[in-house]
Amino acid sequence: MKIILLGYMGSGKSSVGKVLSEAINHTFLDLDLEIEKNESSSITELFQKKGEIYFRKKEREVLESILKDENDFVLSLGGGTPCFGDTMKFINKQEGVLSVYLKASNSALTDRLYTEVDQRPLIKHLSSKEDLNDYIRKHLFERGFYYNQASQMVSVDDKTIKDIVSEIVVKLF
Repeated sequence: MKIILLGYMGSGKSSVGKVLSEAINHTFLDLDLEIEKNESSSITELFQKKGEIYFRKKEREVLESILKDENDFVLSLGGGTPCFGDTMKFINKQEGVLSVYLKASNSALTDRLYTEVDQRPLIKHLSSKEDLNDYIRKHLFERGFYYNQASQMVSVDDKTIKDIVSEIVVKLF
């Protein structure tokens, strides 16, 4: 089985993915890291030098390549991955793939991301917590349509990584 974790940045996709992959003995892959390997460049550099459109095209190419792999894995997507083109439809058409939306509230995401603004290209320009909160609210509204197409949804607010992983494992079996 291939498990794809999706949700907004800061929802815990990578952290949960690592622990989940160990719990079910699957390989863990992070789409952003796979793109960086493929491009020999950081995500931040790709955004700065080549722009978001180039990045989204590469993101889709790498995703398609990963999904061709016949081995089982847990894959953490970037927050915007499911929201561009027909990517979510493409994911849902794949045999043996379970997509899981890690749903976090606006306030939880704001608290988590406020300390990481400098490391995240899409929110680097936001200087106040209020601006960040407004930005996230707008994005969650726009992206909710795509995120809610996932096979499963797990709320992550006020839960430990272990609790979230346990909830996903129950949905698998």
